[in-house]
Amino acid sequence: MDVRRSIEALWRIESPQIIATLARQIGDVAVAEDLASEAFVAALEQWPSGGVPPRPGAWLMSTARHKAIDRARREEAGRRKAALLAADLDDRAPDMAEQALDRIPDDLLTLAFIACHPVLAPESRVALTLRLVAGLTTDEIARAFLVPSATLGQRVSRRGCFAVGGSWLSVR
Repeated sequence: MDVRRSIEALWRIESPQIIATLARQIGDVAVAEDLASEAFVAALEQWPSGGVPPRPGAWLMSTARHKAIDRARREEAGRRKAALLAADLDDRAPDMAEQALDRIPDDLLTLAFIACHPVLAPESRVALTLRLVAGLTTDEIARAFLVPSATLGQRVSRRGCFAVGGSWLSVR
């Protein structure tokens, strides 16, 4: 099997767990998806010449974590500057949603609960769960719902589904 097909198969198998673990660690599902995608892009760039590593899932998770660290370092400079500009606004209460999520040890289960959050429309919950937890594509889910891909894309869009303030559901 060629490397590209191996990576495509790994995306279906490994991406839900990688996204779930990263989402728990960094607190942002959208960023976790981006980091997982970046790790798979790195695999597409490196594996054809170097070969598939013995533990590809671990390689992908490690690469995604390193990319998260790099992103955090870049963002830290911005946070320091923002803190200087708004020092008096730094008196925030602890995030109760984050504390509640700490009680669930399984990252994938946590992601499933978040995808099924009651503020989301029922059809968005199902579509988002299939997208994030099961790793299905928007086109595959749209075929199952018998709707156009664009319609389903809106149901699972980050802005449409994750407009829940004050928790790690929030995205840009």
